[in-house]
Amino acid sequence: MKTKISGVELRRIAMPLVAPFRTSFGVETSRDVLLVRVVTADGEGWAECAAMSEPRYCSEYVDGAQDVLRRFLIPALPKDGLDAQAVGRILRPFTGHRMAKSALETAVLDAQLRGAGESFGGYLGAARDRVPCGVSVGIMDSVPELLDAVEAYIAEGYVRIKLKIEPGWDVEPVRVVRERFGDDVLLQVDANAAYTLVDAQQLARLDDFGLLLIEQPLANDDMVQHAQLAKLLRTPICLDESIESATDAAAAISLGACSVINIKPPRVGGYLEARRIHDLARAHGIPVWCGGMLETGVGRAANVALAALPGFTLPGDTSGSHRYFATDITEPFVLTDGHLEVPTGPGLGLAPLPDVLDEVTTSSEWIAL
Repeated sequence: MKTKISGVELRRIAMPLVAPFRTSFGVETSRDVLLVRVVTADGEGWAECAAMSEPRYCSEYVDGAQDVLRRFLIPALPKDGLDAQAVGRILRPFTGHRMAKSALETAVLDAQLRGAGESFGGYLGAARDRVPCGVSVGIMDSVPELLDAVEAYIAEGYVRIKLKIEPGWDVEPVRVVRERFGDDVLLQVDANAAYTLVDAQQLARLDDFGLLLIEQPLANDDMVQHAQLAKLLRTPICLDESIESATDAAAAISLGACSVINIKPPRVGGYLEARRIHDLARAHGIPVWCGGMLETGVGRAANVALAALPGFTLPGDTSGSHRYFATDITEPFVLTDGHLEVPTGPGLGLAPLPDVLDEVTTSSEWIAL
């Protein structure tokens, strides 16, 4: 079904985090978020660009994403209408910028599905009406602070805990969390590419703690060394930053570089490519889970829908809204018995609340087609 687009709004909002979030590549205290709104003759569609303020997690950053959308990606869309399935092909001549491409494709898809009265989850192939939720715990200033944070998240009902790690903050925090909360807690770690193969012996010390996985221990462009590391560890290796497409996922699986994949739709160029990675991994018996990028309710709605696909057999980073924001820009996602409900309304099933959106908006520009 073709959707004729009249124009696209690029809206920036400022979203303070309820607490600083520290990883091996930096500290986030607020989110400068780029929202994309596609307007059609029949309505509109929303999406969130996951790019951060600085190019640390990946090469993309929010100012660059807005620039490439304004100058290249949006003008490339045909004026006589298009199907969301065609967006990826149309934008392929522009190298990289997967997060920007994902936001545009998702907004087009949301508009198309709203017009058709079909939910995002239904379109992608969701097999469940709710998904189990994990939480990502940043690097803390002290072990007692970490234990307090983990205790609070377990009390809230999160079914899996992920600890961010880096050299100097790895074995000890994992050990104390495991000792304090027991072997029944689903526990995994995420290094965000902070180690090298020289650190293999240190990483092997994590094998004693029964972790679900160790996520992205080595550089994102180092699949061969991940395959070497996998032979030295009992803990399963999960790749995140290394997987930017279904082609990357196929290479990683064939090399033995990972036995689990974290699918972050913005990182791979959108939810349609995310579904292709899911299908590939499922065919090879590789479990997948849905990663997060500190999204507002707009991005979280799409992630929750994706996480309901049958191959997502591990809890993802689909936390409730108040994990990151005191007030979300949509109706908040609220954890119930460790799960979030999959939206069932047309498209994403929700949209930004106008009054809240106006309060947090820092700029807006309109690009007519």
